Order: sequence, then C-alpha cells, then structure tokens
Amino acid sequence: MKFLIQRVLNAQVDIAGDTVGKIGKGYMILIGVGEEDTKEIADRLIRKMLALRIFADENGKTNLSIKDVGGELLLVSQFTLYANCNKGNRPTFNGAGNPALANELYEYIIAECKKEIPVVQTGKFGADMQVSLTNDGPFTIMLE
Repeated sequence: MKFLIQRVLNAQVDIAGDTVGKIGKGYMILIGVGEEDTKEIADRLIRKMLALRIFADENGKTNLSIKDVGGELLLVSQFTLYANCNKGNRPTFNGAGNPALANELYEYIIAECKKEIPVVQTGKFGADMQVSLTNDGPFTIMLE
C-alpha cells in the first residue's frame, strides 16, 4: 500500500466538471493498493499519516500533526502509484491490487479516517478525475 501525502492549502477533485471533493488546509492523499495489502497494513499507514508532524508550530518548526491544526483530508484512489517503468516506455501495473480489493480497502481507509478527522472528502474510485491543489511548502511524503 502506498500513501502519497501532500500538505496542501486547498485541494479538490472534479469529475465531468462537477466538484466531488474539496478541502482547505490539510492533506491530499493519493492511495495505491497492492495485491498483498490488508486492513492491518491500512491501519498502520493511517496511524502513521495521522501522527506525522509536518505542520509548522508558532516557531516555524514542523512539530504539529494534522489533528493539531484541525486539518482536512482529501483521499483519492490512484492505482498508477504502482507503475513499473523498468522495461520499455509503457508502464505496467502488475503490482496494483485487483479493483475489488482496492475499492474495499479504499472504502475502509475512508471510514477509518472519518473516525479521526472531522472533514474527510474523497474522489470516486475508478473515475476519470481532475485533481487540483495548492501544495504547501511544497511538502510531499510517500508512506509505504
């Protein structure tokens, strides 16, 4: 499983011209699910993501978590995080989880995050989405 976490000032997901998810300050997270992933792996990454101290405190030091700053989450499924570009110029996605497993774990992650963070927005699994954001920093972290 992979979480590509971007600290943002704002972010949104549009599908066919309609905004389906929109947040202010917080994390926009691209979520990739692999073939061997489980709810236990998801729980570990969720705990780590919530505990990351990557927001600035009053002294400008990255000492605060998303909960400390009242941040919001935008969770977007993205199987292309499993792209393998080792051979040729066309990526393969053999390591990505099958859609049924990936959707189940994506929905699980959403539900678990909603237990901890008041504002959780999402994209739509399997949809053609347009994602826009203002990366704050920029600050981007990959959790695996």
